[in-house]
Amino acid sequence: MPTYSRAGASIYYEEYGSGFPLLLIAPGGMKSDIGFWQNTPWNPIEQLSDKYRVIAMDQRNAGHSTAPVAADDGWHTYVADQLGLMDHLGADRFHVAGMCIGGPYCLGMIEKAPTRVTSATLFQTIGRDENRDAFYAMFDSWAEPLSATMGEVSGDAWASFRENMYGGDQVLFNLDEAFVATCETPLLVLMGDDLYHPQSTSRLIAETAPNVEFIERWKEGDERVAAMAAFADFLARHTP
Repeated sequence: MPTYSRAGASIYYEEYGSGFPLLLIAPGGMKSDIGFWQNTPWNPIEQLSDKYRVIAMDQRNAGHSTAPVAADDGWHTYVADQLGLMDHLGADRFHVAGMCIGGPYCLGMIEKAPTRVTSATLFQTIGRDENRDAFYAMFDSWAEPLSATMGEVSGDAWASFRENMYGGDQVLFNLDEAFVATCETPLLVLMGDDLYHPQSTSRLIAETAPNVEFIERWKEGDERVAAMAAFADFLARHTP
C-alpha cells in the first residue's frame, strides 16, 4: 500500500497513467478519500489516466491515511501534506483538481506554492453562506469516532482544530477573499448548488479571479458530456 510519511502522518495515495502530473483532492469533507470519486458525476481517474499521471490521495485520518491530531491543526496542515506528497513523488509542477473540500485545498496550494500549480479545477467548492453549523456538525461526525481512539487528544484540542477549519468569517475558510483577485493561476470553476457547496462561493470566484472559466451546469446528460470535454480541454491548454 503506497504511503508517504510527514510529521507523524502516513498519507495513502494511488497513481494511474503517465505524463504531466494531476493531483486529485476528493470530495467527502473531513472524510475525503479516493473512493468518493466513484460517486461523482464522472470519475477523473477513469477519464484522464490515459493522458496524465493522475495522483489521488486520502486526506489525513480519512480512508487509509492516519495522523496525530493537535490543537494547531488546520487548513495549512492539509496543504503541507498535499505539497509534501508531490515532493515525495518528484512532481515539481502539476495540475490540481478538487471537489467539495478540495476547492479551498486547491487555492491553498496556489497561495503556498504559486509557481508549482499550473492550473486548478474546482468542482462545487465548499464555502460559507449561513451554513456554519452544518460544517461544525460535519466536523463533529468525523471527529467523534476518532476521538474515541485518541485518548491523548484533549477536548480543547479538538475544539481548537474545528475552529481553525470552520470558524472565522472568510467565505473560503482558509483564504482571504482578496487572494482570489490576485490569483493568476488558471482556474476552472464548476458551480455548486446546495448547503455545503453554495452557488454564492462558486460565483464569487468566477466573478473575482482574473483568469477563470466558469461552468454552471455540469452533472447530467449533455451538460455532463460538455463539461467533461471542457475539463479535458482546460487541462490540455494549460499543460506545459
